[in-house]
Amino acid sequence: MTAQQYCRISAPFRTPAREKGLRILNTILTRTCYVAYPVALIVLAVRQDGRLLRAFLVPAVSFVLLSVYRHVVNAKRPYEVLDIQPIIHKDTKGFSFPSRHVFSCFVIAMTFLWLVPWLGAVLLCFGVLLACCRVVGGVHFPRDVIVGAAVGILSGLIGFFVI
Repeated sequence: MTAQQYCRISAPFRTPAREKGLRILNTILTRTCYVAYPVALIVLAVRQDGRLLRAFLVPAVSFVLLSVYRHVVNAKRPYEVLDIQPIIHKDTKGFSFPSRHVFSCFVIAMTFLWLVPWLGAVLLCFGVLLACCRVVGGVHFPRDVIVGAAVGILSGLIGFFVI
């Protein structure tokens, strides 16, 4: 992605109200996934559901492996490489590839797809929206969110539906 391409995709959001809306949507989508997941684990624990251990381990192991990979690669973020002003403000340097926010949303969605399929489908849609927010917001390149989503889906497929 070039600075011109970023300006083109972010232009429709470049009013104060729309920028604020994008930041709010990014926060709501992220927090929804991050709150829903521990709630699901608590419900599984209270019900003494045998799926608890797998529901915990698949996302946890995947998250750790992705984080280690991200640390080794240490890819720069769009606002570090391009001459742009991101809509979503972040002070973080590097660690852009793959997107951990998007990965987390997708692996949590896959967990819910396994536990409560209709809710998993809703969270997969949230993941797509979050990926778009992160790119339009200027904190990730498209490749970052695509790979984050793909790894989250693949982790969930292998951990919940293959093994």
